[in-house]
Amino acid sequence: MKDLYNYSLLRHNTFGIAAECSRFIEVGTVGEACLLPSMLAGCDGPLLVLGGGSNLLLTGDFHGTVIHSAIKGMEHYVASDGSIMLRVGSGETWDYVVEVCVENGWHGAENLSLIPGEVGAVAVQNIGAYGAEASQIIHETEAVDIATGRRLTFAAADCGYGYRQSRFKKEWKGRYLITHVIFRLSPVFRPFLEYGNITEMLHSKSIDTPTPHQLRQAIIDIRRQKLPDVAVMGNAGSFFMNPVVERATFLHLKELYPDIPHYTLGDGREKIPAGWLIEQCGWKGRALGRAAVYDRQALVLVNLGGATGADIVALCQAIQHDVSRRFGIDIAPEVNIV
Repeated sequence: MKDLYNYSLLRHNTFGIAAECSRFIEVGTVGEACLLPSMLAGCDGPLLVLGGGSNLLLTGDFHGTVIHSAIKGMEHYVASDGSIMLRVGSGETWDYVVEVCVENGWHGAENLSLIPGEVGAVAVQNIGAYGAEASQIIHETEAVDIATGRRLTFAAADCGYGYRQSRFKKEWKGRYLITHVIFRLSPVFRPFLEYGNITEMLHSKSIDTPTPHQLRQAIIDIRRQKLPDVAVMGNAGSFFMNPVVERATFLHLKELYPDIPHYTLGDGREKIPAGWLIEQCGWKGRALGRAAVYDRQALVLVNLGGATGADIVALCQAIQHDVSRRFGIDIAPEVNIV
């Protein structure tokens, strides 16, 4: 266990924002997590449960306690229906887990390749990409109640999963420390290729029917083409969520913008790419101080070096204003702003 004071969070946020927290506690086992109530006092609040910091924007020093899980390990068994149940420590790197799954023939996570962050955050954020969401493969989530030290297990159905949402992100925020996530994976490979430009990437490699390894590599190649390396340029991946609008709103917009891209949801509403809206407003590649919109993907905000959290927020707000004024659509950050 680590218990440190006035701790730098620079290595714990991929935006590369220089900030400190008053106290930093890192647990390496479930037993250590259960000791948290005896370690924390009222003066240690507020609390921030932090994963890999890949979905976080710090606007300044955090005058409270950051709690981080470094719980590692993976174990699996075969369920009665043939599914592979994979129990993973919340401190494991997510993309490493996907790699292990592909290597072992455990399927369902391929489209979520190369998403940064740790496993605990996967269950909080309900990460998603290329037509897949983590909630489709999450079976249960194990956690410790930070106030009592009690160990709890939540079924996926009880976690309120939605588009980039969960109860861990809303009403349960700061209440639980996730220790393990149990994924239900399939021994049968059923590739989903109907989203984004997966098929185009595969065709460029002369692949019509991909293997799991080929699909994972295609997703990795697409992401590397579109997203900056956090080691080179600070960012948190997709900064905004794609807005969902009613059918009537979409049809009105389509009259004005016949080429507007969209994805029809099961309830008849339409999801519109936020990146397209931002690009139409002329923000792609533009900077505001040391914060900028990435020139290859308008959905990504980047730190050009030396940007503060306030700089990123100012850019975010300017973009939101322009999108709302032009399209009448409000776009919300996917990133957790602290």
